Amino acid sequence: MGEFLELIALAWFVLCWVGYTEYSRRKANDRPCLSNTLDLYREDWMRVMLRRDNRISDASVVGNLERNGAFFASSCLLILAGIITALGYTQEVMEVFSTLPFGNLPSRAVWELRMITLLVVFIYAFFKFTWSMRMYNFVAVLIGGAPPPDDTKISPAGREAFAQSAARVCNLAGDAFNLGLRSYYYALAVVAWFVHPVAFIAASTLVVAILYRREFCSDALHALRVGKVFEEPAARAEASQKTNS
Repeated sequence: MGEFLELIALAWFVLCWVGYTEYSRRKANDRPCLSNTLDLYREDWMRVMLRRDNRISDASVVGNLERNGAFFASSCLLILAGIITALGYTQEVMEVFSTLPFGNLPSRAVWELRMITLLVVFIYAFFKFTWSMRMYNFVAVLIGGAPPPDDTKISPAGREAFAQSAARVCNLAGDAFNLGLRSYYYALAVVAWFVHPVAFIAASTLVVAILYRREFCSDALHALRVGKVFEEPAARAEASQKTNS
């Protein structure tokens, strides 16, 4: 029964992670959230960038965003090294853990499953952060190759297409960073698994609630949207369909 509860807790964790990721992606198509709001700001940023002669500030912003990803990617490597080391000393770590007042010592197989789950979470985070860094490199190249404001050979439609393309790459970089950052939240839920599988289930649920609150109902979202009239994603899609037809 104990190992069955462990598997239920793991299945619930996977469901929370995958389910909320898909839910937030679909919900962003028809409801204001941090993701689609920042997408609109990035589009504005690229349009303003095309009107500037000096783009050092734009390159600096991209460099700062890239360094954020590099910091978390480096942290992931350090954490992964620690987890792999702990896997090599499983028996010793379990003996130390058993002396803790909240220690719920499972079988060796379950313990290693917990460690491997934590390992997978940080491997996923590492790949997301490094992909985000690479795409911010693409954005830097796009800024470097952007047409100057006095270039009369580029039509307004061409400038808008360039701005949309650059913003799209920047949005993808931001989304990858966001998914990597979410992995840290889910990793904290996995830590609760070392206390008890029920605590793991509760922590996984709490993480989803926190992510939903911050993405769709936070003060930061309200602050980003107040004072500026946005064309909502659904309306933009409808307008795009009318234009294409």
